[in-house]
Amino acid sequence: MAMRQSGPRGGEANAAGAAHDRNARYSVHELAELSGVSVRTLHHYDAIGLLKPQRAENNYRVYGVAEVDRLQQILLYREVGMGLSEISQVLDGSSFCAERALEGHLARLIEQRERTNVLIANVEKTIANKKGMLVMNDTEKFEGFKKKLVEDNERQYGTEARAAYGDEAVDASNAKVMGMSEERYQAVQGIEAAMREALIAGMAEGDPAGEQAQRAADLHRQWLIAFWKDGQYSPAAHKGMVEMYVADERFRKYYEAMAPGAAEFLREAVLAYCS
Repeated sequence: MAMRQSGPRGGEANAAGAAHDRNARYSVHELAELSGVSVRTLHHYDAIGLLKPQRAENNYRVYGVAEVDRLQQILLYREVGMGLSEISQVLDGSSFCAERALEGHLARLIEQRERTNVLIANVEKTIANKKGMLVMNDTEKFEGFKKKLVEDNERQYGTEARAAYGDEAVDASNAKVMGMSEERYQAVQGIEAAMREALIAGMAEGDPAGEQAQRAADLHRQWLIAFWKDGQYSPAAHKGMVEMYVADERFRKYYEAMAPGAAEFLREAVLAYCS
């Protein structure tokens, strides 16, 4: 019995689909449904000039292939935490290349998948341990978290850290983190939490040389020593680090999330502490 052919085969079907997509035009509601982005968000992107649609004869918004591709880039950059103004600068920059950008997105997503896989394996082993199916020591329980911490730091700050301190120092720092016991890992987390509390209390007092601010500076020293290569800490290195907190937007955002002006206040507290 002969089989009924219902449409183009193989490459013909793919080519037909690609040609259809290249000619597709979407209303704002259709693009919202397609992308999962709300109509309100698309209107906002239009208002700030991030994603400008074409206009039909009736002045309705119409999105073609260029706008669809740009929206994909916007959403991918949003996934890595980039702000809208920064995304606009990247996409509209003279050096922007869509292919290179997609390759970068792919690399970051693969890294994210690998980190997630480590955590999944960690949880699976913990469940099996709870059920008595295997024995899991305390080091293994925190291996996934420590590996994620190392990889996140390497991804975000590795280039600058290696340029400033050298590969040996950074590799030693990473090894130090991975070698932390459960007790030490928890203690370091406690130092960071206490430093945050002291910093906020010091800001409330308003004096970088005050008791709480200086406590925050000392806790920050302890926190750095926990991660840095043994013997790397010095007052000069400490001061250099907090200067970078103010100068580098990524560090600045981390401390600004605690309280407005936190990066500058910590710098002043550390400068007083190290003087």
